[in-house]
Amino acid sequence: MLVVDDEPLAREGLIGMLGSECEVAVARNGREAVGKIRDERPELVLLDVQMPRMDGFGVVEAVGAERMPAVIFVTAHDRYAIRAFEISAVDYLLKPVTRERFRVAFERARKRLGASGPDESARQMMAMLQALAQPRRYLERLAIRTGDHTLFVSLDDVQWIEAWQNYVRVHASGAAHFMHVPMSTIESALDPERFARIHRSHIVNIRQIKHCWTVAHGQYVVELASGTRLQSGRTYGERMRGLMENRF
Repeated sequence: MLVVDDEPLAREGLIGMLGSECEVAVARNGREAVGKIRDERPELVLLDVQMPRMDGFGVVEAVGAERMPAVIFVTAHDRYAIRAFEISAVDYLLKPVTRERFRVAFERARKRLGASGPDESARQMMAMLQALAQPRRYLERLAIRTGDHTLFVSLDDVQWIEAWQNYVRVHASGAAHFMHVPMSTIESALDPERFARIHRSHIVNIRQIKHCWTVAHGQYVVELASGTRLQSGRTYGERMRGLMENRF
């Protein structure tokens, strides 16, 4: 097992979660990681994405996707990277890493070590790198059909979107517009750096959020610039906590 992270506290945290289950080596940067992967051939690597000079993706490219061991990537907030991991079925951990989430990813990786051959691992890595090289393009405006004409609404003007029976209702510039599209479809077309789903029925423009309050059972209330207040769902607690962090 190889743990790669340029932050000492992050390395110690990951090593502590591993406990005494396996022998652990460490690398403090990308170049050190490349050398240890080539020389020591670990079965599994916990690889930080955001590192100076050579990041986690640089490590994969330097070693070669076809020669990489099984990898669990660790990332702070790279939304494009998370999408690439999901597309390629490569495991990842989102910082700050919880013990429960770590255990799930670690057990999944151990099962894959026995089930997936080197060809499959290489295919997953190549899929990830390809997805990163061609990041998804998101909508910049909505075309809303109203009667015999089409209204174009800039996403910068959209405050929030709510599910409304078989439609969604788009709140923008003090007006509400209906679109006949599922909530999940419009969510996937929006840039997650600009919009966040905080409830099964609510998507908000992150730039429109002015205040946030914590309420019971991991739920939150957000107030938008317009004064509208919306409550988050319980299952969106992690997303809400991420919105309230400073990403230094």
